[in-house]
Amino acid sequence: MSTPVGRSVGESWRALRTPLLVTGLIVLAAIVVLIATTARTSGQFSPDSTESTGARALAALLEDHNVDVHGTESLNDAVQAGGGSTLLIGPGGSLDDGDWRRIADAQWSHVILMRPGSRALDALAPGVRPTGNSLAVRSREPGCELPAAVKAGTVTVNGPTYSAPEGATTCYGDGINNTVIRLQVGDRLVDVIGTPSSFINDRLAEDGNAALALNLLGTHQDLTWYLPQWESDYPDSDGESSAQLIPPDVRYIAWALAFAVLVVAIWRGRRLGPVVAERLPVIVHAAETTEGRARLYRRSRARDRAASALRESALGQLHEAHGIPRRADPSAVVATVAARTGRDPAMLYELLYGLPPLTDAALMSLSQELDVLTQEVRHP
Repeated sequence: MSTPVGRSVGESWRALRTPLLVTGLIVLAAIVVLIATTARTSGQFSPDSTESTGARALAALLEDHNVDVHGTESLNDAVQAGGGSTLLIGPGGSLDDGDWRRIADAQWSHVILMRPGSRALDALAPGVRPTGNSLAVRSREPGCELPAAVKAGTVTVNGPTYSAPEGATTCYGDGINNTVIRLQVGDRLVDVIGTPSSFINDRLAEDGNAALALNLLGTHQDLTWYLPQWESDYPDSDGESSAQLIPPDVRYIAWALAFAVLVVAIWRGRRLGPVVAERLPVIVHAAETTEGRARLYRRSRARDRAASALRESALGQLHEAHGIPRRADPSAVVATVAARTGRDPAMLYELLYGLPPLTDAALMSLSQELDVLTQEVRHP
């Protein structure tokens, strides 16, 4: 008998080095592509996102009008202002009061708040408060004298509305609540916009949406587009699923790894080839197996088990020859065999279902009688 021997370390390495190399090259190529093409921002209202809820179209429009758009998700970029520049703070995210104060202390000439929450308003637009109401999607007239709105004309708006302090300019509302508010806070111009969805890729071309966005965001040549992270303290009316919080880069890497695993699995998978005949080390004939079992029965004096095996074999042949069901009652079996062979039913019952023999001679006699009976069945 042979004992299986496992692979050595060298054999295992030689078998695995090629698939490991292929997998490594695929992953490395995916990482290089991601690094070369990775966006600085992602998710809803991202200037780098071409998805329906992204704002790549607006960023491209601004760049075509000589506005340098710098997208970022870092708070440090939002607190390092340059003279004569604009800061756009996108919807979403969760900054504490200290973060908002740091942004307020930065020397931004123009700050645009997209669907801001109470903390952002307290720090950057004092006197502006969310009303808790929302406007349904529809085209609306400016309803104000703000030049940026007057030039844009009708705009498709929807989303949360705000109340404004005295002296602020309010536009695109229902007469009471407004979605666009402009106010002067010291030397800084602040715009509060409750309808950022008007400027996403899917809706920028509607009505005067593009013109309004360009007029509001293009006041300075430098625009920092800051997207705070995590949940918004003024949630979007449409809600935001947890899947949208996963950066796209993570999904791309996961797909690359899955593809690499699939390639290796196909390459290393077992292939079904032609059947190969294998020479057996030892051939054991059926007669030898039978004789070996008989010797074991004889050595252990198991005449009852030997007789049971002989009778079971004979009954199997009788069932097959006479079409008797396997679960037939012994009396039915005896009656059928007696009718076919002409033997005495009582003798047949004793032969097929009787007590086990007590001596070796009786066992030999039983074996011979069963053999004669099966011969009669095969050759009636």
